[in-house]
Formats: sequence, C-alpha cells, structure tokens
Amino acid sequence: MSNGILVERRASIVDKCGSGHGYGKGKGQGTGKNKGICCERESVSGAVSQRACVYCGARVVLNPITDAYHIVHGPIGCASYTWDIRGSLSSGSSVYRNSFSTDLRETDIVFGGATKLTAAIDELMAKAKPRPQLIFVYATCIVGVIGDDVEAVCREAERTYGIRVIPVKAPGFSGTKSQGYKLACEAIMALISPHKEQPRRFGVNILGDYNLAGEMWIIKGYLEQIGIPVVATITGDASLEKLIEAPAASLNIVQCAGSAAYLAERMQEEMGIPYIKVSFFGVEDTTTSLINVAKALGKPDILGRARYLAQMRTAEVMPTIEKYRSRLGGKRAAIFVGGGFKAISLIRQFNELGISTVVVGTQTGKKDEYEVIGSLVDDNTVILDDANPAELEHFMLEKKADILVGGVKERPLAYKLGVAFCDHNHERKHPLVGFEGIENFIKEIDLSINSPVWRYVRG
Repeated sequence: MSNGILVERRASIVDKCGSGHGYGKGKGQGTGKNKGICCERESVSGAVSQRACVYCGARVVLNPITDAYHIVHGPIGCASYTWDIRGSLSSGSSVYRNSFSTDLRETDIVFGGATKLTAAIDELMAKAKPRPQLIFVYATCIVGVIGDDVEAVCREAERTYGIRVIPVKAPGFSGTKSQGYKLACEAIMALISPHKEQPRRFGVNILGDYNLAGEMWIIKGYLEQIGIPVVATITGDASLEKLIEAPAASLNIVQCAGSAAYLAERMQEEMGIPYIKVSFFGVEDTTTSLINVAKALGKPDILGRARYLAQMRTAEVMPTIEKYRSRLGGKRAAIFVGGGFKAISLIRQFNELGISTVVVGTQTGKKDEYEVIGSLVDDNTVILDDANPAELEHFMLEKKADILVGGVKERPLAYKLGVAFCDHNHERKHPLVGFEGIENFIKEIDLSINSPVWRYVRG
C-alpha cells in the first residue's frame, strides 16, 4: 500500500497525463504511450468498494415497472432494498413500492427453499389486489449457494396462473452491478420478445431513465413537443401494457447507457430497432440529444422544431448560468457516480459554470467513456474506477475539492471532510434533467458550496 492506495488498485487510478502521485503512471487518459484505465472488472477483495451488488443492479432496472410484483427469494434483509426509499414516480399503479420476500431461514437453507417460493407465489396470487399479471422473482446470494431451481418454479407458476413469472438469477456475489443490469435486460427481453411481430410505428422507446422526481415526464414532454411520440418507457413509469408495445417502436434512445445499452443492442439484433445514446443533463448534452434524436428519425420538420426548442430553452436558462458562474467560477469538484455517461455530462455542466473537475470516478464506467472523460478534464485530474471511501477521501483532500457529487453512500464522507455535497443518485426528490434540471442543479451546487456553515466547519 502506498499513499493509502492498495497496490492492486493502482491500474484503476490514473490522472489524465499518467504522471505523479505513485499510481497509474504511464496509464493515463492521454495519447501515445498511455494505455488507459483498468475497468470493467470485479472489485478488489478488501477494498470495501462503493460498487453495489448484482441483485442491486437488477432491482434498480426492473423495480420501476409500476404494476409488477417483486418477490425476493432469500433472507429478509435483501427485501429491504426497495424503490420506496427512492425518487421514482408513477402516473398509475403503486404496486412497485411494495417488496415481497420468501424470508429464508436456517432450515430452508439446509432443506432447500423452492417449496417456500412456490407458497409465496400462491399466496400472492390469492391475496394481492390488483391480481398480479407480472411477477419478477430474484434469486439472491444464498439461493445461488443452495441451488434452488427457481426457473422451474417460475415455469410452473406461469402454467398454473396464466401470467408472466420471470426469474432473475442475481446472487450478489456472482459479478458486478453491471452484471445485474444485464440480467434485468434479459428479463425484459423475455417479457417483450413474444410480442416482436407487431407492426412497426413511428415513435421511440426511452431506455434507461427511471423517472426520478418525474424526469421521464420532462424528457417525454420535450419529444412530444417536437412531434415524436413515445411508445414505451423502459423502465421509468413503465407498465406491462406499455412494455409489450416496445417492439413496435422505430428507434430506441438510451439515457443511462450503463444499465440499458445491452437491452438496446439485443433489441437491435433481434427486432431490428436501431438505437442512439443520449443524455439530458446540462445545456450542451440536452441540446445535442434533441437534435440527434430528430436526425435519427429522418424528419426535417422535427429537426427544425428540435433546434428551435433547444435555442428557446437555452436562452431561458442562460441568465441563470451567467448569474451563478460569478459565484462558482474557480471552484473544484469531485464526481463519483454510477456510470460513465453521467460523469461526462456532469463534467460538461461544471465546465459551463467555470468549475474544474479535479477528481472523477464511476462504479461501472467503460474504457470508451473514460477516454471521453480524459478529453474533457484538465491535466492531473484524478480518474478512478470502482473507488473506495479511503481513495475518495485521499484524493478529495489532495485536490482540495470544494464539492462532491455522488450518491447516498458518499454523503457522510463528504460532510465528515468538510466538503459540500450534491446528491445526483436515485434518492433525490427534484429533477436534474433537461432545462428545468439545469436550474435545479446550479442552485443546489451554489447553496451547498457557498453555505455559511463551511466557515465554522473548516475553522
């Protein structure tokens, strides 16, 4: 260990130029001899990574299907991870806010829990209102060890009740959070593939947005204003009825590439639906995304409306950006978020405000995303993949970060260090996408960085 950094972690911690600090030397994000960051691997044992487990990744993607029932096959503790503590909103059913568990105990582990799972499904079908039409069954860590045949139980339940019962074999130890995303995408494919022969119609599916604080409705509103109907949302504010219409769309737009790119690729291969990646965080990315969606659909009139909407809304938010740039310019930001695409958008937003990003990391970033990150940040910015709290603390202090943008796990760390914090994860209750989100984000950054409390905390 050097500078508090595990030797095994050095290849996953670089600076843009790959220089100094005793980590990642010669493996930065520049050109020539630099080979890039080590990423897309399992966490180093003992590093106490900030990354979530496979089950978490699957649950994050599937839970916002608002009329689905979710049975967690495992100990009761896993069922405590529900969307009820998060900001995903629904325009219809609220079934998704409930969590059901087989509550496996020691005896079940010894003798097997398949019988208990069957009983749980039977009880749900007998008592639940409204009657379930779609059930997801999550096999967690202990089920991966004892080997219950979850798939057989689900098949039998489908035959008995004539509904969809889809297994999600997601023991937390079997990989990374990204593997959980992939398993969720496979479950969605199992749900929609029987409907892939329906006629194609003009419209898009929105993939990888989970309607946190109503953000899906903002994106959907922009598209409808410029003449683009939304066929299905996968999975924010989703329903069984709308999901099975998804194969009819003419284009998929992917907001969270980390969680939904695999689904978009499968739909392109098996259903012939092309896709593009988008981001609606910040002026630059929101404008570019609206224009790119219109171009992908090949409608000149829609492209004209997209450009007009972007210009009009940009003009509305520019006074706010100018006002706060004078208060925020020169500040230093640290970023640690789930995916690389979000980190890229955040860096661009900070650049618009005159804030330099001095530390940036993700849980599930990919090499091409880290290359883009390297092209956007200043020299000697520290770039981390799958960081742990000790590393975040070390580099935030070393780089004198004024604010950390992250999720619920990072908040206590920032406050203990006397660093301002902005929640950009699933727990937040106000939207950060689109032009509405730009104003919310800027004001939150200003309130946090320029709070008078720091005069007392930092002495």
